[in-house]
Amino acid sequence: MLGRFKPKSEFSKNVLTLMAGTTIAQALPIAISPILTRIYTPEDFGVFAVYVAIISIFSTIVTAKYELAIMLPKNETNSFHIAIIAILINIFVSIILSILIAVFHKNFLELLGINQLDNWIYIIPLSVFLIGLINTLNYWLNSQKEYKQLSINKIVQSTTNASSTLVFGFSKFGYDGFIISQLLAQSLIVAILLKKIFQNKYIKFIQKTKLIALAKRYINFPKITMFHSLLSTFSSQFPIFMISYYFSSKDTGHYSFATKIIAIPIGLISSSFYQVFFQAFSKEKNKIKLYRSKFFKINIIFLPLFVIFWFFLPLIFEFVFGKDWLIAGVYAQILLPLIYLKFISNLFTSTVYIYYEKQFENLLLAILITILNVCSLTIGGISQNIELGLFLVMISNSSVILFKLYRSYHFVKENSIC
Repeated sequence: MLGRFKPKSEFSKNVLTLMAGTTIAQALPIAISPILTRIYTPEDFGVFAVYVAIISIFSTIVTAKYELAIMLPKNETNSFHIAIIAILINIFVSIILSILIAVFHKNFLELLGINQLDNWIYIIPLSVFLIGLINTLNYWLNSQKEYKQLSINKIVQSTTNASSTLVFGFSKFGYDGFIISQLLAQSLIVAILLKKIFQNKYIKFIQKTKLIALAKRYINFPKITMFHSLLSTFSSQFPIFMISYYFSSKDTGHYSFATKIIAIPIGLISSSFYQVFFQAFSKEKNKIKLYRSKFFKINIIFLPLFVIFWFFLPLIFEFVFGKDWLIAGVYAQILLPLIYLKFISNLFTSTVYIYYEKQFENLLLAILITILNVCSLTIGGISQNIELGLFLVMISNSSVILFKLYRSYHFVKENSIC
């Protein structure tokens, strides 16, 4: 009887394996959020959001995006060498970042306009370095189909972060508690991942000539993909800086909390599907059939759920997190259509643009999105109307994402066996 409910395809099994771990990992932050909103203030969320925005931007360049190339070679030795390239670049860039912050820390703080981060600014390179390692080693595990290990890692990281955030929150650490908890979770997961990679059989056969050859072979990743990723991340994090500049830490906290809460369940689904879809797409001969099938099925399942959810977002936020967080629900409602399109785009367009090495077009579209975000939020800031700015961001970004979906389908159709 139970056998009928077991997934029949390898793709489904792999997705469910990742989703099992990711569900538990992502459910923890959601479960404790009603507590966090009562032991941390919106201002605490706002300061931490600025910190996260900073490290998110730097983490896009710390590996020169070579980790994205780990999945591409058919030879496992080459994949491992690319992982080593990413790690070496990560070390070098993190050291340079540490030096720059040590020399220009005052200028950096003045630029940000967030004095609360004065004691944490020197920790930024460490956090960026840890993120670079986690991203690289996760891609390596993905290339090896180590989906069970990936799921376990997600649970460990989330559990560590959630439990320590609660402890520091009840101890009245304020936004410091958020930062310390994140560092603890990142450090623990890096220790687990490094142990895994040092046990790898290829570690004894690293060749300098192969490192150089592969770095040249995939040079488009640092030349183009890295800048596209930087622009894309800057564009997504830019509202944090803009809202902090034009409004207050409280407004920043409402925005960051809203986007985080709706991004968690979406990220739960997206990350699991993406990792498995990327692997399946790279091996599948009839790519257009796979693309059409998964695109249709995913939208049939999730689009109706998003539409229903959209109507009740403000009420849900007020009921679950307290009356002080109603405005966060309004922000979430405005942005939900865009977030759904990003969910679809991250799965399909990211895979296709990377696989067919369409980095330059992706870069141009990222530049366009950045420009549109700046214009939209500037209008909202000047008019002192956050909701207007967010609505303009949603409309403009959604238009670009729909164009990218059209283009990705065109690429697959053009290059596939029909």
